[in-house]
Amino acid sequence: MQTHEAFFQKLHDLIQLEKEEDLEQYRALVERLPMAERKAKGFTWYPVLVGKSGYTYGERAYVIVEHQEAPDFSHQFRSGKTVRFFVQLSDGKTKERTGVINFIDKKRMKIVLNTKDLPEWMHTGQAGVDLQFDERTYQEMEKALKIVREAKKGRLAELRAVFMGKQERLLAPIPKPVQLAELNDSQNQALNQILAAQDVAVVHGPPGTGKTTTLVHAIRLLCERESTVLVTAPSNTATDLLTERLAEMDLNVVRVGNISRVDESIISHTLEAQLSKHPESKNIKKVKIQAAEYRRQAKRFRRTFGREEYNERKDLYQQAGELDAWAKDLEDRLIDQILTAAQVITCTLVGAAHPVLEGRKFRTVVIDEAAQALEPASWIPIIRASKVVLAGDPHQLPPTVKSMKAQREGLDVTLIERCIAQWEDVSLLTVQYRMHNAIMGFSNEIFYKGLLRAAEEIHDHRLLFGGHEPVTFIDTAGCGFEELVTGEYQSRYNPQEFQILCEHLYQLVESYGDHPLPSIALISPYREQVVYMESIVREDALLASLPLTINTIDGFQGQERDVVYISLVRSNSKGQIGFLSDYRRMNVAMTRARKLLVVVGDSATIANHDFYQAFLDYVDREGHYQTAWEFML
Repeated sequence: MQTHEAFFQKLHDLIQLEKEEDLEQYRALVERLPMAERKAKGFTWYPVLVGKSGYTYGERAYVIVEHQEAPDFSHQFRSGKTVRFFVQLSDGKTKERTGVINFIDKKRMKIVLNTKDLPEWMHTGQAGVDLQFDERTYQEMEKALKIVREAKKGRLAELRAVFMGKQERLLAPIPKPVQLAELNDSQNQALNQILAAQDVAVVHGPPGTGKTTTLVHAIRLLCERESTVLVTAPSNTATDLLTERLAEMDLNVVRVGNISRVDESIISHTLEAQLSKHPESKNIKKVKIQAAEYRRQAKRFRRTFGREEYNERKDLYQQAGELDAWAKDLEDRLIDQILTAAQVITCTLVGAAHPVLEGRKFRTVVIDEAAQALEPASWIPIIRASKVVLAGDPHQLPPTVKSMKAQREGLDVTLIERCIAQWEDVSLLTVQYRMHNAIMGFSNEIFYKGLLRAAEEIHDHRLLFGGHEPVTFIDTAGCGFEELVTGEYQSRYNPQEFQILCEHLYQLVESYGDHPLPSIALISPYREQVVYMESIVREDALLASLPLTINTIDGFQGQERDVVYISLVRSNSKGQIGFLSDYRRMNVAMTRARKLLVVVGDSATIANHDFYQAFLDYVDREGHYQTAWEFML
């Protein structure tokens, strides 16, 4: 059996490979490009207007900038990303500060700067924001791996032994198991295992089975037994969803870190918002502003000045320091009060390393969407806990790994994946509430050993009009619809395949007449196909008027619609399918539809692969097979 030292050293080495590849890709895509190209590709906002500014908790200043283009422009910025805030001066020089995106709201962005003072130059020229390489995430993963690897004894060493399969998991018998009326049997079973677990509990939640609902109820019950539960997820979006759902349970939730949305349902639960409600908050801000003003005055004194000026500068810096210390001490006490009173603290995996959580220990940490998290990232919050609850589905989207070598050597194998492989008593949620039984059927056969069943209320729900079979495959084989490749990104698209998809969509719309249409999504594995679909829809008056969502499979994750069209794109004489071979990604795509799933692709290209041949066989048996020629007459 592999030693823990060797295992965690290998993880560390793989993270180094990933970091190097990530940095190289950043340099190729961003750092080496002129500004015009960075803007066009969405890596730079320029010019921006600098709006509100001020001071957030900790010794950090912030600015809010607003892009000067339309709200729907495309960009690569996301909350939590590291950025460079800069100003181009009239003399050609550039002033800059680094920071982290706290939130993005359409064309507004709040940046928390890595400085305690607001830059004096921020209104002196044309301002902009560049995406930067995010080194902090790697630093926190490396730090966590080192702590775990070197733990000699104590709770962390015990948890490590459990996860390594060297120590048995412990379950404390529950005299009277909980049976919540709003949960089904498999959900209640998962909830009870979470309550009974003394070290690790695992909830395997296939698509539509109510994983988040189960977790939220379990966390509510944990809060009755524990002072504060730490709840985490890999992304800000997933963390915000948990924050919202837990708050709906009337729990006192504090959201630490950056946020994906700025609506009141999230903002009001952030640590910053709760700090601002405190009566002392205004005094703290006034003191910070005064301290910054003293430092600004002190900086007026340059290299040559007399004794009197020297003493004045020294006095100004001393006053600023005293004010900072007073503000920090009061702020730290207020933050401690807020976090201690919280029933739940939510943050991302990396956010669990936030300075405000330093020194805090939790009885339980919950990691949702654990199958999308690199194992080193999962250990960041585990370090703070005595018990771990992992929830997710390894058969859906995997974590992103940019280094092919690191992926081949196992960096994409997640902690929850290892747990499910080594333990038989993992809680599998078996009733799904999203999709028609036939839409669920293929995924159920391939990934879940036929253990899932559709809830009675959705088992046979269909579209009201059109008479469509719930699963349809439209075959473009023999039509000559070859895939195309963009020169710049080497991404693929297939215009003719999308034309066929549109013809089916036109017929669907026509069948509804004046009746309200179902919700519809058009998704594809390829970003370039999404861009093409968006451009065609904008130019087509009928399509532009429809309730359509267009996105990549990854971008559409976590969502669902009544009707989902999937454009597979790949069509070539060699039968090459590229990352269509990531079948977990296709599992996500095929399980987004509630009432109708339409897949458009070339059977001659995809049928060489067992997964797609199995899908074609399933369509022959349970669905509706059509050829593209039917839509070209």
